[in-house]
Amino acid sequence: MRVAVLAGGPSFERQVSLAGAERIVQALADLGHRAILIDVGRDLVERLTDARPDAAIIVMHGAVGEDGAVQAVLEALGIPHQTPSAAACRRCWDKAITKGLLAEAGVAVPEGVAFDRQPFTALGAARALAPIAERLGLPLVVKPARSGSALGVNRAADLQQLATAMVGAFSYDDTVIVERFVAGREFGVSLLGGVPLPPVEILPQDGPEAYDFEARYSIGRVKYECPAQLDDATGALLTETAAKAARALGVTGITRVDLILTPEGVPTVLELNNVPGMTDTSLLPMAAAADGLSSAQLVARMLPGA
Repeated sequence: MRVAVLAGGPSFERQVSLAGAERIVQALADLGHRAILIDVGRDLVERLTDARPDAAIIVMHGAVGEDGAVQAVLEALGIPHQTPSAAACRRCWDKAITKGLLAEAGVAVPEGVAFDRQPFTALGAARALAPIAERLGLPLVVKPARSGSALGVNRAADLQQLATAMVGAFSYDDTVIVERFVAGREFGVSLLGGVPLPPVEILPQDGPEAYDFEARYSIGRVKYECPAQLDDATGALLTETAAKAARALGVTGITRVDLILTPEGVPTVLELNNVPGMTDTSLLPMAAAADGLSSAQLVARMLPGA
């Protein structure tokens, strides 16, 4: 099989993408497939047309790779891929839309509000920060609505930090979410074709607020427990919640659901990632290994129609 591996691209996470693509290219070779590595740019359609792949594996993170843009191109060309559909990716990429759809489906999400840049500046919406902080309580989490790998995500313990975090988040996106900080244990649950892999618990060595972009891709900054130490009932609750969240957003194929398990035992969904990382510190390969899958077997399961 000829498999196009789409990586790189223009996002902040370009190097992470290329590192993950190397693992996939090697796994495809081990499986006897021909991998065609494409560093995505303006010539994508031309290169896909020339290569005539039977399928594609997308390893692009951030905008273009996760927002449905590349998926739409592949679907227009009739090339199957391992991620959810372009429409489902759009729903997951925008965290404000994600939160609304999950809440409607009865999935717990952090309470919060979304601000667009124009009303925030032109209509004086910044004055609403104090009453929002009073209603939701401090600390608050501020994040771009459309970004990945914790880029632009910050915690704010007071109003000054909140304003600073808003400015930082607006540098990544025109819509920013302010939400209540949810304390608890953090997990990632990966799904392969709707089937959950063992949950991975994320244990930042410098505390939960330190799980930023650098920590995610630096060996030793974060400890991972995989499979997570959970009783059977709690483990089942986490995986069932992840599967329910994926169904609510129309997600099929490969995805990872990030959750917080509160001290009261309520799984609260933070986001869905439709192009999970494939580096040495990424959660999907860890979960697959805990389930007895080698890198080659994981990639075989990722191939469209596998």
